[in-house]
Amino acid sequence: MAERETAALIGSDKVEGTAVYGANDEKIGSIERVMIDKKSGNVSYAVLSFGGFLGIGDDHYPLPWQSLKYDTNLSGYRTGVTVEKLKDAPKYGDDDAWDWNDASRTRSVNDYYGIAWPG
Repeated sequence: MAERETAALIGSDKVEGTAVYGANDEKIGSIERVMIDKKSGNVSYAVLSFGGFLGIGDDHYPLPWQSLKYDTNLSGYRTGVTVEKLKDAPKYGDDDAWDWNDASRTRSVNDYYGIAWPG
């Protein structure tokens, strides 16, 4: 069986479900999925699942991948985002669709988090 994690690499299936900690080491959610640029092969966004109860009623927040850093002490990803900042962040609910083809939607995510827009 192939390794799903090394010192420098991690399989996408191991990233999904990993805790995300905001400022003050507070857990703010977990990674639901990663969005990979087809042409470059780079991860562009992590979708943070937050709120709800046992995965029901969660909101989904696209976060620029650059805004996350893995913290071995927490065994999770760290970001400067706080729960308070998430309240006004671009998001979608379980029943809503996020149109990843809509450049204005993805641009709004990058702008909100202060990440340079590649497109």
